[in-house]
Amino acid sequence: MQKFVCDVCGYIYDPEVGDPDNDIEAGTSFEALPDDWVCPMCGASKDDFSPVED
Repeated sequence: MQKFVCDVCGYIYDPEVGDPDNDIEAGTSFEALPDDWVCPMCGASKDDFSPVED
């Protein structure tokens, strides 16, 4: 699955890990995150994330 990086702080959302601190289960793709999900590090919106280039 595609990882996404926060353009503001550099946090990487890894769908294989999810965001357990915010009740996002492992295996949840970035596209499937709720629209109101924000970066757990800095609070940036989903619009502030870009795909990670391998």
